[in-house]
This record gives sequence, C-alpha cells and structure tokens, in this order.
Amino acid sequence: MAKRETMIQTTVAVDGIEFLLAQDQSIDELRTRIEDAAATTGRFVDFVVVGNRSMSVLVTGNSRVTISVATVQFDERDTGDLDFPYGGHFDHL
Repeated sequence: MAKRETMIQTTVAVDGIEFLLAQDQSIDELRTRIEDAAATTGRFVDFVVVGNRSMSVLVTGNSRVTISVATVQFDERDTGDLDFPYGGHFDHL
C-alpha cells in the first residue's frame, strides 16, 4: 500500500465564518496581526486562503477568532501564490 503524503492545514474562523489558510501563511504572524487589530476600534487583516486567493477580514475587539490545525491529504496546488489561483469555475473543464 502506498503511503499518502500529508500536510498541515490551518483553519481560521472569524465570527463563525471559516477560512482555510494557504500553506505559506505564518500562523504566528497572523495571530499577532489579529491581536493588534482586536486592540483597536477595528482593522482589516489580510491573508491568503486555499485556492491562492487574497482575503481581508475586519477584526474588532468584538470579533471572535479561532485558529485550528489538522493533518490532511497533500495538495500540490496549495502554494499561496496569488498569481496562480485555483478552485474556480474553470478547474473542472
């Protein structure tokens, strides 16, 4: 039986809406940016999600943010490279 290649996948939930982070995202750096934004009246926090797409979420002191990690099957497309997005309408052609 061939061994399956795996990777760590991180999920960030902001006010109940989940975002799967692209592989190149620094969790420690993102946590710091979220904490800094929560200490203000509100600020957008940018990150790259699976599919190599840019995301901005408004984080305030009232935002609820959770970060979780899981081991999943490896996906070579998940590079975080915004110049090569995937997961859109044309990926199934």
